[in-house]
Amino acid sequence: MTFAELLEQVGSMGRFQIIHVTLLVLPILLMASHNILQNFTAATPGHHCHIAIVANYTCDDNLTDLLYCQELLKIAIPVDGNQHPEKCLRFISAQWQLLDPNATITNETEMDTEPCMDGWIYDKSVFTSTIITEWDLVCGSRTLKQMAQSIYMAGVLVGAIVFGSLSDKFGRKSLLIWSCLQMAITGSCAAFSSNFTMYCVFRFLTGMALSGINLNCMSLSVEWTPTKLRAAVGMVTGYSYSIGQFILAGLAYVIPDWRWLQLAVSVPYFIFFFYGWWFTESARWLATAGKLNQALKELQKVARINGRKEEGDKLSVEDLRASLQKEMSSAKSTHTAADLVRTPSVRRISWCLCFVWFSTSFAYYGLAMDLQNFGVSIYLIQVVYGAVDIPAKLIGFFMISFIGRRVTQASALILAGLAILANIFVPQDLQTLRTLLAVFGKGCLAASFNCAFLYTGELYPTVIRQTGMGFVNTLARVGGIVAPLVQMTSEYLPSLPLIIYGAAPIVSGIATCFLPETRNMPLPDTIEDVERQRRSRVITDVGRKDKLPLKASRLEPLKEII
Repeated sequence: MTFAELLEQVGSMGRFQIIHVTLLVLPILLMASHNILQNFTAATPGHHCHIAIVANYTCDDNLTDLLYCQELLKIAIPVDGNQHPEKCLRFISAQWQLLDPNATITNETEMDTEPCMDGWIYDKSVFTSTIITEWDLVCGSRTLKQMAQSIYMAGVLVGAIVFGSLSDKFGRKSLLIWSCLQMAITGSCAAFSSNFTMYCVFRFLTGMALSGINLNCMSLSVEWTPTKLRAAVGMVTGYSYSIGQFILAGLAYVIPDWRWLQLAVSVPYFIFFFYGWWFTESARWLATAGKLNQALKELQKVARINGRKEEGDKLSVEDLRASLQKEMSSAKSTHTAADLVRTPSVRRISWCLCFVWFSTSFAYYGLAMDLQNFGVSIYLIQVVYGAVDIPAKLIGFFMISFIGRRVTQASALILAGLAILANIFVPQDLQTLRTLLAVFGKGCLAASFNCAFLYTGELYPTVIRQTGMGFVNTLARVGGIVAPLVQMTSEYLPSLPLIIYGAAPIVSGIATCFLPETRNMPLPDTIEDVERQRRSRVITDVGRKDKLPLKASRLEPLKEII
């Protein structure tokens, strides 16, 4: 008896699985809120230097006399090429002559200016407070905004490494509970940060916790789900992340202050922490860890919730030991990250998945973290970016279920790359078309993420599944860290960022073609299972090739008769 047959005996998709998956996807709802939170908490509002050269300047917040304020701006702040007030410069002395419409100004560009010495005035019509306005992360300090996001993504990277290995050693449930608590505490502390350094430290720790939640929610979902319904569970999980993008847009619109917004997306994880103790540890992992007594208790608990108490009571430790000899033998050997590259099949899987995860995250965050450049409402763009995930992931689900994981993964990546590259040839003034292509590319990348989580969980065996998930998530976070840096290449060639963002998914789509298909295949439990599946595919392929000349040879007598 295999684990799949044991799961079928206690109820493969009953009341337990429905409740379990529902409770697991709730923490994922707010994951998007943390990943792209800086689109709102670090939004850069319109700003200009504080005017200190005019006495009794009263246009800080309450613009009661718009004409008076415009005149003050004209004599105190130079204008840029678009006739907008400069953001980082001011006149050293008041230029009263600029108020005379009949005056002839011949050397306006040569008027003495200086950097903003007394701070900035910010437009608070959209955002009442962001980390930009809180700590003046503009002009010479503007790169700190990207640094804060990169530090957060570095935390996600470290979390993928740390929690990926620890959950294979200590279990999925305990690491998930800890990650929820860490997310709640550090996310809330970030909201009360008194300086930028403290904010970055807590955001780093929040990123670590997010990886732990992400990895263990996916593993607990997959390992308690029968083979035929894993794609459906993957779709539900993916949609919860998409819905989270709508939630973020709504919360950001209602809560324009960054501290309260940060707190609003962090406090719910205290709730997830408390009900997380109800979660059932993966019986697959318990078996591979040699904890058969606890595995039996968990299976009987599932049977009881699913209304199959009698079937569960019939199970015994001896039955599990006899049925799960393969899992028990794997418990005697320790597994490390080196197992990801030790054998040919697992090594090829790891190599190809590196491309898939890196490029998906790299291109995704390259598109998703710069919403202000669209020139329209940031809330609207966020909603559109979230809405495109719904049809994209639905189409991906049907492709995953009826065509296969490999084709879906490769198609999503290649189409995303082509959509990004197409924007190189679209003129800048066609903003609608450029936005549509970007949204289409983002939808394809969302479908790629959805498929990658399921596909990766099916490719790696149970004994190193979390280690493998942590490994590929590490590459994904490297992509998220590198993505903002690529924007700097536009100084050398304006279209170079799009070329890089578009080429990476296409190369990864090609690499996906070298992965094995896992549709309707049982989850491998050991590394030997993966190698055995590879050998069986090779034998099957050879058999198919051998049959062709055999059939042709059988036609020879018929040809002679004819």
